[in-house]
Amino acid sequence: MDDTNSKADAKAGTSAYRLTVRKIGNSTGLILPKELLAKLNIKEGDQLDVVEQAAKSLRVSVYEPDFSKAMEIASKGMKRYRNALAELAK
Repeated sequence: MDDTNSKADAKAGTSAYRLTVRKIGNSTGLILPKELLAKLNIKEGDQLDVVEQAAKSLRVSVYEPDFSKAMEIASKGMKRYRNALAELAK
């Protein structure tokens, strides 16, 4: 059985992939289908950013040093000004 069942979402122009977590040597990981790797221009050795989202989900994106630095700065600012941001959100 192929565990990379992909189905195109015509509205959003995106694809969904169902992957199986597998043992890889002494680690556990995901094998990404080659069509996804090609679509995202990801090659062996490239780095990915993984962000935990709400409802037990993850956001995976290709590592971009400038974006990662900006997110680090934003995260520090959100922690520092947490109370002010909470008041503004009301």
